[in-house]
Amino acid sequence: MELRQLQYFVKVAQKEHVTQAAEELHVAQSAVSRQIHQLEEELGVNLFMQKGRNLQLTPVGQLFCKRVESIMKDLDRAVVEIHEFLDPEQGEIRIGFPHSLGIHLIPSIVAEFRKKYPNVKFRFKQGMFPTLIRDVVGAEVDLAFVSPFPDRHDQVDGDIVLTEELFAILPPNHPLAGEQSIKLEQLKEERFVLFSKGYSLRPIVWHACLEAGFTPKIAFEGEETDTIRGLVAAGMGVSLLPEMALFQTNPLQPARVRISEPKVTRSIGLIHRADEKLPPVAQAFRAFLLQYFGIDPSPKKEGKADTASAP
Repeated sequence: MELRQLQYFVKVAQKEHVTQAAEELHVAQSAVSRQIHQLEEELGVNLFMQKGRNLQLTPVGQLFCKRVESIMKDLDRAVVEIHEFLDPEQGEIRIGFPHSLGIHLIPSIVAEFRKKYPNVKFRFKQGMFPTLIRDVVGAEVDLAFVSPFPDRHDQVDGDIVLTEELFAILPPNHPLAGEQSIKLEQLKEERFVLFSKGYSLRPIVWHACLEAGFTPKIAFEGEETDTIRGLVAAGMGVSLLPEMALFQTNPLQPARVRISEPKVTRSIGLIHRADEKLPPVAQAFRAFLLQYFGIDPSPKKEGKADTASAP
């Protein structure tokens, strides 16, 4: 079994068509067909079946493809790690983060890091908490910012790098918009604009309201901080957002008011795969981030991870 056969097999599985696969691989169609045929002969199974003008993986082909894709991903990563070992400043950092951190924090820290390592490349992935955890465990990313920080998880480890206060955001003409601070219970009769289920800010806001003695009435739900902020600014309701999500990105902005009681915060953690050494360039970036946030880089034996979600 040759590496070329596996590469051709994966490409045909992705394109479901030999001609299209050959075009992307820049080889003759006959070469692709021959390699696939030899692979099937060696394995003693049919990996594809005809479906109209396309090819479709057989059940055993689907099983084989899943394993081969994992092997190819590991092989690609191994090549990258060798290059990074030879020259860490030329490497690539794969990092995941929730949407709310992409407005200001991620651009700021990347710009600062690139002052020292101008040739390092970045590959970014945004997602909710479960997706980011899965991307770290599955080696899709090297590092990820997540909120809340997972307290117990056998496959990831990390550090809390930031605890951020949440503010009430109100329509600009709201009677409380000019206050320095308010108690959350003062919003008990208001209708709330919340993140959809699956985003970590939703349970934080929900539990804060329960602690203040009321269940929030939901007016609208959204999936991005810009949407939440825009709906509130348009007078559709009130909400709570972390300060990092309140940087102005358009002229229509809600009023921001500090909540004095109860204190509402979220934790932001930086996680990586447990018991696995990061590539040199990712390790350099992690060390930079811990210094950036003023975190002691000493290794910890306790404090692994839980599960939730994040915007």
